[in-house]
Amino acid sequence: MRIIHARPDDVVKLLAFREEAAAWLTRLGSDQWQRPYPADRLLSTIEADSVFMVMDGGITAATITLTPGVEEGLWTEQELGEPSTFATKLTVARSHAGQNLGGRLLDWAGDRAYRTGAKWLRLDAWTTNEALQRYYLRQGFAHVRTVREGDAVNGGPRVSGWLAQRPTAPADHGFEDNT
Repeated sequence: MRIIHARPDDVVKLLAFREEAAAWLTRLGSDQWQRPYPADRLLSTIEADSVFMVMDGGITAATITLTPGVEEGLWTEQELGEPSTFATKLTVARSHAGQNLGGRLLDWAGDRAYRTGAKWLRLDAWTTNEALQRYYLRQGFAHVRTVREGDAVNGGPRVSGWLAQRPTAPADHGFEDNT
């Protein structure tokens, strides 16, 4: 499997990918990702070379967004002063579930962040999705705090304020990195 940068013509594919994940989350009883994500916002992160896709042949198996910045109101000024990479929108296709693809992608993200000088790989997870929070804890993240104040980037109240971090480090993730 190889990792590539998403391209502007991948917007429709990635929005459909997110809808597949939202439907799966609904079947699990979660309200995560029920509000559509703005296509223009996704396009802007793609154009900033922040969106990555794991390709299994011609199939998009997973995606992650890595940014040096983060949504306002989540992390303190002191935390923002520490070199960090922020991981968002980690999604694995249902066809590739159960293969530790998400864990390997987090390892790749931590390795990439380490190589750029970041101390931390940080994320914010859905506040009510306790299974997802446990998943990140199993992946070596430590819970920092939960923020409930503020608004979500795509409207409505903040819903993704469970903050966690883990130190960056070199990793043997097994991907062919074509970025």
